[in-house]
Amino acid sequence: MGSTDAESRDRDSAGRARNARPRDGLGRPLPYGAEGVARQPEGVVRTPEETVREAQELLDSGRPFHAHEVFEDAWKSRPGEERTLWRGLAQLAVGLTHAARGNVTGGARLLRRGAGAVEEWAAECGDSLPHGMDLAGLADWARVLADDVERDGAGAVEARERAPRLRGHGAS
Repeated sequence: MGSTDAESRDRDSAGRARNARPRDGLGRPLPYGAEGVARQPEGVVRTPEETVREAQELLDSGRPFHAHEVFEDAWKSRPGEERTLWRGLAQLAVGLTHAARGNVTGGARLLRRGAGAVEEWAAECGDSLPHGMDLAGLADWARVLADDVERDGAGAVEARERAPRLRGHGAS
């Protein structure tokens, strides 16, 4: 007989859907049994400092999809007033992911949406350097990258080369 329904649908021990397929560095699913990169554990509660540090390491290594997952954990676990910030940072990371995959429209759209979210948070909260992050620089980085992706067409960008600096001057 075949696998059980739960096994065939990649469920965790609590029955929640979890895609267990291995993934490449940009988060694309690979065939079962293929060698993938280590995935970020889901649902980890990190301090803002840990979140920024881990996400920067992933961005620097050309793994923006995985940085997006770190930001998503912060988005889901931080207090309500910070959620717009972490959601915007997740959008920036997934926008870079799409641009690195060659998805011009999705990449540019998410980069601009993320830029707007981090600017909105800074305007509402009066803090353009939360946890040491340069939100104005990140928004500028995202819009320049979105413009470059649209201008250059369907070619994928190199995620490691175009990764932002979360602290400092926007782009690395």
